[in-house]
Amino acid sequence: MKRLFPLLLVFLLALLGLGAWLAHGAWQWWRAPLELGAESVEFTVPSGMPLQAVAQGWVAAGVRSDARQLYWAWRLSGEAPRLRAGSYAAVAGDSPERLLQKMVRGEELLEPLQLLEGWTFAEVRRALARQPHLRQIVTGLSDAELMTRLGRPGQSPEGRFFPDTYKHGRGVDDLTVLRQALAAMDTQLERAWAARTPDSPLRSADELLKLASIIEKETGRDADRPMVASVFSNRLRIGMRLQTDPTVIFGLGERFDGNLRKVDLLTDTPYNSYTRAGLPPTPIALPGRASLMAAAQPARSQALYFVARGDGSSEFSDNLAAHNRAVARFQLQR
Repeated sequence: MKRLFPLLLVFLLALLGLGAWLAHGAWQWWRAPLELGAESVEFTVPSGMPLQAVAQGWVAAGVRSDARQLYWAWRLSGEAPRLRAGSYAAVAGDSPERLLQKMVRGEELLEPLQLLEGWTFAEVRRALARQPHLRQIVTGLSDAELMTRLGRPGQSPEGRFFPDTYKHGRGVDDLTVLRQALAAMDTQLERAWAARTPDSPLRSADELLKLASIIEKETGRDADRPMVASVFSNRLRIGMRLQTDPTVIFGLGERFDGNLRKVDLLTDTPYNSYTRAGLPPTPIALPGRASLMAAAQPARSQALYFVARGDGSSEFSDNLAAHNRAVARFQLQR
């Protein structure tokens, strides 16, 4: 028995050493970058998918690892029950641990949707329809139905969504993205309205939004926004018609062929600011932050007119005679 003890001790130490070596190797594998079959390997985890199927799905998608090894490592980590459904991407440097953490934390692969300043809601609709990973709901709704679904019954969608880049998970519905843009515009509009000048001719935040949308369409150079806002604010203050082409063009809708004619300026519509006084019934485009703030805080001036110089900037005039001279110089090339 005494002779066997040293042998048993050596065997036990050998087992312990083997265990330590295996544990060390497993730890290294757990933290080491996975080999990928592409620069980025994408996989969507449906709700309720078994962990074993998740591991197999990643391997089938292009993660070059043993699916059973991934399964057991994730299961033994104790984190697997917290795994969230969604679309994920494994990228260079991701380890088995990091990939699991992405799924546990819900670090989904996000798709960008860009809404641009100056867009009409028709253009917003087209942008939503082009998103291949958005679940389409908006296409089947009228504008009125859409705004009711968004909690704004009776309100026009024009100008109500803040132009920005919104990131969404795959399979999210387009109404969810619009809710984000609607809330963002509410926030920006509230800030602009709170910051308005004391002598503003605008009577409500809605009027500020309408004016900002016109400024957005009329401004060719960012630095001109406060002066463009000043012209329109001065006109509103004295009851002068706004006489701005973008409102007329908006009122023409699909009838506008890119050429605004004199007959268009003379034909009365709710949006014709040559035939009707005051602001249009609704905004005509998505205004950005700069246009909202310009409407709230226009430059202090006596200007009532402006004309494009041809280089993106505008020439501003305080009276009609000066304006006519500016038109002759910059538009008629006299």
